Amino acid sequence: MPDPNPRPVPPSLDRSRVPRHVAIVMDGNGRWAQRRGLARTEGHAAGEAALLDVTYGALSAGLSTLTVYAFSTENWRRPVDEVRYLMNFNRGLLRRRQHELHAEGVRITFSGRRDWRVPKGVLRQMDEAQELTRRNRRLTLNIAFNYGGRAEIVDAVARLVADQVPASKVDERAIHARLYHPELSDPDLVVRTSGEYRLSNFLLWELAYAEMVFTEVLWPDFRREDLFDAIVEFQRRERRFGAVDS
Repeated sequence: MPDPNPRPVPPSLDRSRVPRHVAIVMDGNGRWAQRRGLARTEGHAAGEAALLDVTYGALSAGLSTLTVYAFSTENWRRPVDEVRYLMNFNRGLLRRRQHELHAEGVRITFSGRRDWRVPKGVLRQMDEAQELTRRNRRLTLNIAFNYGGRAEIVDAVARLVADQVPASKVDERAIHARLYHPELSDPDLVVRTSGEYRLSNFLLWELAYAEMVFTEVLWPDFRREDLFDAIVEFQRRERRFGAVDS
């Protein structure tokens, strides 16, 4: 299925300086629903259209990787009915959209723990989406699901121990090689919606030098134009990585 609502990339966006990897904290679904007198789950449902439109926007802008924060290790603390809904919703989203994204050359991957809390049906759907799209190279859509930045670092350290790496050989490269997706470049830009100004345990290792853009837009209202605006803001900044101007 082609882009259902194509819109051009604005001329203010320099296509020669597009970030390789953009990460998004998709926040504000509950508040979006509450402001409309709806159940919180209706906000999650409305967020599907935002995710699809932003993915098409990432394709048209020429991103290599888009990582989205779908479900955190802390989200298990939410009400049982909401957690159950999110598990079924994410499973259904993959089932509904994986073939459409596959046709567009999108590779779907997942970052996070595959532990006993995730229903087996969800894990099977994740595996199916990954297998279907594994050869695609136009865009990697990396879904952070049952993900926590601290958990990822803990798991990397546990792999170091399991691999019997001596202390003298433990460095950034050794840890990075044991992250969930070491083949992906670190995000150049992270966007958080809904007016919150925190990382919320998202990609703590990978975001060390990412530029941050915060927007008041609630996630269900976020569209590719908002992504383009964030990229334009990114392009206005000078990235020095700890150095100084020469």
